[in-house]
Amino acid sequence: MRPSGKAYLVSLTATLLALSGCSTLPHSGPDNRAIESQASVYLAAQKQEQAPYALVDLTPNVLAFFPLESRKSLSSGFGPSRKGPPALPLGVGDVVSITLFESAAGGLFIPADAGSRPGNFITLPNQTVDTRGLINVPYAGSIRAAGRLPEEIRADIEQRLADRAIEPQVVINLVQSRSSQISVLGDVNSAAKIEINPSGERVLDAISAAGGLSAPGREVYVTLQRGSTTATVPFEELLSNPRENIFLYPGDVVYVNRERRTYLAFGASGLSGRVDFDESNLTLAEALGKVGGLLDSRADAAQIFLYRLVDTATLARMGVQVEGNAGKAGGQYPVIFRLNLRKPDGLFLAQKFAMHDKDILYVSNSDSTEVTKFLAVVNSVTSGVAGPATDAALIRSAERTLR
Repeated sequence: MRPSGKAYLVSLTATLLALSGCSTLPHSGPDNRAIESQASVYLAAQKQEQAPYALVDLTPNVLAFFPLESRKSLSSGFGPSRKGPPALPLGVGDVVSITLFESAAGGLFIPADAGSRPGNFITLPNQTVDTRGLINVPYAGSIRAAGRLPEEIRADIEQRLADRAIEPQVVINLVQSRSSQISVLGDVNSAAKIEINPSGERVLDAISAAGGLSAPGREVYVTLQRGSTTATVPFEELLSNPRENIFLYPGDVVYVNRERRTYLAFGASGLSGRVDFDESNLTLAEALGKVGGLLDSRADAAQIFLYRLVDTATLARMGVQVEGNAGKAGGQYPVIFRLNLRKPDGLFLAQKFAMHDKDILYVSNSDSTEVTKFLAVVNSVTSGVAGPATDAALIRSAERTLR
C-alpha cells in the first residue's frame, strides 16, 4: 500500500538523516561527528552558557545616543595659523652668525693700519643661543636672543656699541634653526624634524618634506598637536578644502595615521565579507548600499541586525542597566541593534545612524526562505523516483506540516 504524503515525508526525512551520516557519501573533509568522536579532550557548551548581549530596536530616541561624528577641522581650532606664516624668533639651540660693520677704519673693530680692504667689517665666530637664551658680542656683553626677532637683537647690539664703534651696523644671519622645527611622524615615508621656512610651512608641505604618505590617502588621518590642543582631520579633507591646510608653528607635531575602517556584512545582502568605509562618516543606509542592499528573494526587511560593543556609560544614559563584571565603569557591552525597513521611517533612521569601525551587519533570511531551502533538498531526492505527481503532493504535505 502506498503511504500517505505526510507519512512519506516523515520516512523520507529519516532516510535523509541516515544518509547524512553514511561514510560512503562524498565529503570535503571530516564532519563534526568525526571531529568530536576523535578529540582527546572535548569541552562541550552547557545549556546555560551564552554570551550576554542587549537587543535594541533602532528608534528616533536611540539615535540621540549615537550621533554622526561632527566634521573635524584644523582651521577652526588653531586661530592665527590660518591667516599667515608665523614670525620666527630665535630660540635656545639656534646657531647665528654676527657681522659688525664700521663706517671707517680706526674704530673699535677695524684698526687704522688695516690697509685696503673691500669693507670695514668683521664676522664673529658662529654662536649657539645658550640655555639661558643669551649670545655674547665683544664690548656689547651678553645679549638676550631667545624669543626675539633678529631685527630686535640687531638694534640692541648697535645701541650698545654706538659710543664705542664708528657708526656700527650689525647683520645677523641664522645659520641653523633648532628652535623653529616641526616633527612629522607616523605613516610617512621618512619621519623627520623639519625646519620651518621663513615663508611658512603648511601641513601638506610638512608631509611632502617627510617623503609623502606611505598608505592610501583615503585611509589616512592627520593629527596636529600644538601645545595642549589637538585636532584630527581626514587627509582627503586637507586636499579638498584648502582652508584646512593651515600654517605650522614651531614645536608643532604632525602625526599621520593609517586607520583602515571596515565592517563585516553577512546574510541576505548582495555582498558578504569585509567592506571599507571609504568615507569618514558612513551611515547604516550607506553601509547597506555598499553591499548591494537586500536580496529580494531572501531577506527579511524587518530583521536587519547590527552587532557592536557599546560603552556601559552610554547604555546607562539610555536606561539599560548592565549587571556583573560586564557593567563595570569604562567597560563595553555587546549590543545588537535591530532595524525594521518595513516601517515607513526605517530608511530615515538608517540614514542617521552612524557606523563604527568593526561593526558587523547581518541581514536575516525570511521564514519563507528556510521553507524553500527544505523543499529544495526534498525535491532533489524525490525527483525521478516518485514522479511529478508525487512531488506536488509531497510539497503540499510539507507546507501543511511546517505550518
